[in-house]
Amino acid sequence: MHTNVREYINLCRVKKGNITEAELARRTGQTPQNMNNKYKRNTFKISELERIANAFDADLKISFIDRETGMPII
Repeated sequence: MHTNVREYINLCRVKKGNITEAELARRTGQTPQNMNNKYKRNTFKISELERIANAFDADLKISFIDRETGMPII
């Protein structure tokens, strides 16, 4: 199943207690308007994803998965 970043963040917001987009913006030091713009464009920098992970009390893990084996490349 392929999920874009915006959809994944929304799933995490629900799982972590229905955190609103505005609350997530506040926790990451952004304005709700700025966060909303990032949602619309689906443009998140890795540094922003790290702040979002911290807001969820989670670690960010990014990996490339080999399509043939289904295993992480590294």
